[in-house]
Amino acid sequence: MERYVRVKKIGEGSFGKALLVKKKADGKQYVIKEIGISKMSPKERQESRREVKVLAQLKHPNIVSYQESFEENGNLYIVMDYCEAGDLYKRINGQRGIQMPEEEVLDYFVQICLGLKHVHDRKILHRDLKSQNIFLTKNGIVKLGDFGIARVLHSTVELARTAIGTPYYLSPEICENRPYNNKSDIWSLGCVLYELLTLKHAFEAGNMKNLVLKIIR
Repeated sequence: MERYVRVKKIGEGSFGKALLVKKKADGKQYVIKEIGISKMSPKERQESRREVKVLAQLKHPNIVSYQESFEENGNLYIVMDYCEAGDLYKRINGQRGIQMPEEEVLDYFVQICLGLKHVHDRKILHRDLKSQNIFLTKNGIVKLGDFGIARVLHSTVELARTAIGTPYYLSPEICENRPYNNKSDIWSLGCVLYELLTLKHAFEAGNMKNLVLKIIR
């Protein structure tokens, strides 16, 4: 971490922390994901490292690019590009109930599809597609981020589901404990499109049980 200066913490999830940092060498800003791996089993750690290698191979204009990763003090650090305009969730909330122009929604949606196609073409699943994981640059470029993090932490996935809050984007097969596949990502993609158009979640309920029932129906 000595090559980076911490600017501020920008997020926290079941995986650990997200930090905004500045690289000392060039003053450029990046996001670092700090994941506690000291409590993982050796097998899980091995898997986390392998997963990061896979993510490092994804190079596409609509995917947040990974710069590097390293381990120290029981943490795995993943360094990636910083998207200055925040995430799609923030963008949707910023509308304050006024629908976005259809051309803008279409522009975002096409870019999300292109990013997801790149991932699926490489036999990788996103597994956690939602408006909070889709980022925007100041030039209006959309970038998918935060996938694989879900895979890295598959052992804590039950925890992740409860810790992240109500999972609005779960597909019917996940609700029924069937295996995840690329179609599950497409379901989540549909939920994101619905949210872009209506500024609301496609499925909402007061509790998990009712949410699952709505999704399955």
